[in-house]
Amino acid sequence: MEPGLYVGLSGQLALQRRLDTIAGNVANASTTGFRAENVTFETVLSRQSIAYSDAGKATYAMSSGPVSETGNPLDIAIEGDAFLSVATPGGNVLTRDGRMRISANGDIESIDGHAILDVGGGPLRINPALGPIQIARNGAISQNGNEVGTIGLFRVPADATLTRGPNSGFTSDKPAEPVVDYRTAGVLQGYLEGANVNPVLEMTRLISVSRAFDALSSSIEQSDRKLTDAIRTLSEGHR
Repeated sequence: MEPGLYVGLSGQLALQRRLDTIAGNVANASTTGFRAENVTFETVLSRQSIAYSDAGKATYAMSSGPVSETGNPLDIAIEGDAFLSVATPGGNVLTRDGRMRISANGDIESIDGHAILDVGGGPLRINPALGPIQIARNGAISQNGNEVGTIGLFRVPADATLTRGPNSGFTSDKPAEPVVDYRTAGVLQGYLEGANVNPVLEMTRLISVSRAFDALSSSIEQSDRKLTDAIRTLSEGHR
C-alpha cells in the first residue's frame, strides 16, 4: 500500500477520535459539573520522513460552567479552581458535581453514594437528629451553630495527568493539593454548577470534523483507485 493511504488512514483515526469526543461533550451538555474534553494531535514522522497523525492526547477544559440556584441545602457549587474529592472503589475522584445526600447513619455522600472527603482525606459524618446543615464558603459544616466538619477542596497539580472518572470527575496521577486560600476558591451552598460545554460551538465543530472526515475518505478512495489502476496497467503490459 502506498504511503499516502497510510497517512490518510491515520488522519481518519484521528478525526474519528475527535468525533467521539465532540459527541461525548454534546451528550453531557446538561450533566452537572461535567468538563468538556478536547483532543490534541501531533505529527509523527516515519523513517521515510512521511508525516502521520498520532493517536491524540485528551485534554479537559477547566473553565467554570454556569451556576444555578436550587435552594437545596445539600447542593453545592465550587467557585474557582478547585474540586471535591470523593472516595470510590477505584480510588479518589475529583469532581465538580456538588449533589450530596446524607445516609441514614449521617454519612455525607455524593449522589452516587460515595463518601465525600474532608480536607484531611477522611469521610464526613453528621448527626441527622441535630437538624439541617449550613455550609460556609470554606466548606465548614455547621448544625445549630456548631461546626461538625469541613468539606475538603482540592486543586490538581499543573503537571498532573487526568483520566476521566465517575461522577463527572477525574482521577489524577499526582496527589491533589488541599485549598488553603478561600479568596480564590470556595463553596456556594444551595447551588449547582452545570457543564462547561458550549453546545452551539460543539455542533459547529461536529459539522466541520464530519466534513473533513468525508473529504479524507474521498481522498483515500481516489488514491486506492489510482493504485488499482496502476497495478492493472502494469499487469496488462506484461501479457
